[in-house]
Amino acid sequence: MSNIVNKLYQNNAIIYKVILFLITTVAIVYLFPKGGQFKYDFSNGQLWKYDNLYAPFDFAIQKTEEEITIEKKQIIANAKLYFDYDSSIPNEVINVYKRKLSALKQNDTISQEQIQEFEDIGIKIINNVYENGFLEVISQDRVSNPNELVVVKKENVIEDVLFKNLNNSNDVLLAITKGVNTKTNVYFKSEVFNILSEIITPNISYNASFTDKIIDNEIGNISYTKGKVSSGELIILKGDIVEGKKLAILNSLKSESESKVWTDSNYNWIIFGYTILVALALLMLLLFLQINRLEIYNNNNKVTFIFFNVFIMIFIQTLVIKYNSDYLYVVPLSVLPIVLKAFFDARLGLFTHVLTVLLLGYVVPNSFEFIYLHIIAGIVTILTVSELYKRANLFISVAQITLIYMITYFAFSIIKEGNASQINLDYFILFAINGLLSFLAIILIYIYEKVFGLVSDVTLLELSNTNTKLLRELNEKAPGTFQHSMQVANLAETAANEIGANSMLVRTGALYHDIGKMVNPMYFIENQTTGVNPHNDLSPGDSAKIITDHVIKGVEIAKKYKLPDRIIDFIRTHHGTSTAYYFYKKEKEQNPGVDINIKKFQYKGPNPFSKETAILMMCDAAEAASKSLTKPTAQSINDLIDKIIDKQMTENQFLNSDVTFKEIEIIKKVIKKKLMNIYHLRVEYPE
Repeated sequence: MSNIVNKLYQNNAIIYKVILFLITTVAIVYLFPKGGQFKYDFSNGQLWKYDNLYAPFDFAIQKTEEEITIEKKQIIANAKLYFDYDSSIPNEVINVYKRKLSALKQNDTISQEQIQEFEDIGIKIINNVYENGFLEVISQDRVSNPNELVVVKKENVIEDVLFKNLNNSNDVLLAITKGVNTKTNVYFKSEVFNILSEIITPNISYNASFTDKIIDNEIGNISYTKGKVSSGELIILKGDIVEGKKLAILNSLKSESESKVWTDSNYNWIIFGYTILVALALLMLLLFLQINRLEIYNNNNKVTFIFFNVFIMIFIQTLVIKYNSDYLYVVPLSVLPIVLKAFFDARLGLFTHVLTVLLLGYVVPNSFEFIYLHIIAGIVTILTVSELYKRANLFISVAQITLIYMITYFAFSIIKEGNASQINLDYFILFAINGLLSFLAIILIYIYEKVFGLVSDVTLLELSNTNTKLLRELNEKAPGTFQHSMQVANLAETAANEIGANSMLVRTGALYHDIGKMVNPMYFIENQTTGVNPHNDLSPGDSAKIITDHVIKGVEIAKKYKLPDRIIDFIRTHHGTSTAYYFYKKEKEQNPGVDINIKKFQYKGPNPFSKETAILMMCDAAEAASKSLTKPTAQSINDLIDKIIDKQMTENQFLNSDVTFKEIEIIKKVIKKKLMNIYHLRVEYPE
């Protein structure tokens, strides 16, 4: 049991990566849309590059979304409006009229017979008004064309009526006026007019719910097909243009084929296929890290960070596809290479971005267009985004990325449509939104620094400020070392710029690389101002230990002050596994014939494992050695730099870094030039 526990403990890093790999694979496969895949890839306006295609089975030709939308709009536009006719209102109005009329007192100017006549006239007016119906005011603006037919429901009977035949308020007023003007008695004319105007109320109202129900029923009866293709029927010839009816048939075949593939019996096989595809992509990412970025591969925190970002991008994109694929290009996938380049390097950022886009290309519509657009945008991102601590740089880069999106989409559109008239301008708005969302990278970088303990150029800029607490302490306790670090930082920054390395990273690393000398500052020659060398009282072995221990002490101080690991890497590697040769040679001189263990005089390493750490090793050794030149000349500086760096190469100090021979030669030239400028002797002016 203990052996198993020991093995698990020894291989915990690998076990963690396996678990992370499996969890990420399952999570991504779960996000994939559950549907089959058509074996042919095509789009509108392209040539059919496959063999002649015949229908493998009978299927219906499906209407496009645009055609169905047009039909729905036509149904709504042509739909008849339904109005309710209340049959009880006319009788109620007549009864009220009779009651109000009988309340009028008979006078000397009118007889009972005349009152009866006015009653008959009023009832006739009421019947005339309600014969076609009196439309309520709120419903009078429902129809714009008065000659339009509407449907009036009288109890269980419905009939089509011209909308203009329905009485409105003006029609009713006119009918009352004409009716009462047939009599001469002014008093009764006025009274009857007032009564009728008061009691005649609308009895026709618009029935919105019933109208909507009829429209919904008609929309529900829309046919989503427009023909049929029989098995064995020729669909398209090789070399034909995919357009018009052929495009509609191919889309229908694709939809039908995918539904036939995605069945319960095939479910497990399709999921298995998805899993293989995702697993291969993530495995390629792990292999890339193991082969080309071993320091990242060995750091589970960094591997988790990379996998997390890949998953987040796929999650957001699939979420958009699921709910509305029209907003496909609003997701700022360029954030991924921006973030990874900020924390690691451009090559890793681009490699990860390409793998992510390839995975997404399997689940998005128009996959080739999607992959091409985002890979091109990713390349532009990697080439243009740099020095994020300069805000103007990010603005310019995002503008360039957005422009590339627009130009590439424009090219795809004119290829598909054959002209520029059919370009969907909404996509340009989406690309602009995509660009604006790309600025979220700055916020994400800040959050990731806190959550994952990583470091970006923005943080490096803050750390490189010489007024930070740790650098002020270095200047106070070891002023010579501080000046040495400043000189090395200037050399390293210039060299990094020349070979395209991260100049901000190497400058910051150089400023902190010797902080371990604060523990015993007087044991380092640059801090000795009195002419007294404390090493004279120590054995060479003890002196070598103090010298080599400044690396370990530096790491301890860096961790105490919570410096990022990327800066601590410079402290660990700036001497690699080289030897404190002066004390080793002195030990041999004091003990002739004795076999001296050289490991006691060696730094513990590790050796530099990046261009930046390699640059620091060269610049540190060169700057320190140049102080030993009593009469620095161009030739002596040239010979000294060649000797030091060639010795480092002979000792395989750069074996684990990705620096090339050409880059080493460039670094040599930069160091020589800078040192010659530093040690340039002025002309002695006469007094």
